[in-house]
Amino acid sequence: MVMDFESSSDAFDPKTLKRSKLVEVEGVPLLGLIAENWGPTWNFKARPDDLLICTYPKAGTTWTQEIVDMIQHGGDPQICARAPIYKRIPFIEMCQPKPIPSGIEQADAMPSPRTLKSHLPVHLLPPSFWEQNCKIIYVARNAKDTAVSYFHFHCMDKWLPEPGNWNQFLDNFLAGKVTWGSWFDHVLGWWEAKDRHHILYLFYEDMKELMQDHWERCHE
Repeated sequence: MVMDFESSSDAFDPKTLKRSKLVEVEGVPLLGLIAENWGPTWNFKARPDDLLICTYPKAGTTWTQEIVDMIQHGGDPQICARAPIYKRIPFIEMCQPKPIPSGIEQADAMPSPRTLKSHLPVHLLPPSFWEQNCKIIYVARNAKDTAVSYFHFHCMDKWLPEPGNWNQFLDNFLAGKVTWGSWFDHVLGWWEAKDRHHILYLFYEDMKELMQDHWERCHE
């Protein structure tokens, strides 16, 4: 989750910034602003050539986005540095205080083909992605490392709900009472969906191992 400070330097003043409350949508806790704007998200119009990168939070999302963008542009670092990742690949369900544009507004303004990002569980994905038979990349990361990273991210990002101490956060994580819901339901739901749709299901740990092997070969 990246705040666009260039759009509004006052919107996220640390002195006035308040932590979000969670609001359930179809049984899944989401940030209040996302829940309030759920109608436009659910009715999002995917295009047939859209590519969606979907993960549970802290599962290598930004890493995957950068890899995909590099592949799409022939590994040219100058092209891939054309804009911050959140502008190159809109986060479709994200809504922030105005005047910062929502993820949907960013996506709608982009020409095709688009690469998009989401943390939504499979049953909350806008139906147009299925109707348009879009290609999807899903990345799963083990629960332990995800929980630890997610806790530290909550401590850093003062717009997310108050995490409490580690034990409190872990209890909420295991119970699915954190933003974007249960890790278990998320990874399992997308795992089951991969047999019915164009979903490339990847594992963070496999990606890390391949990257480490490549690095070692390059430095032999």
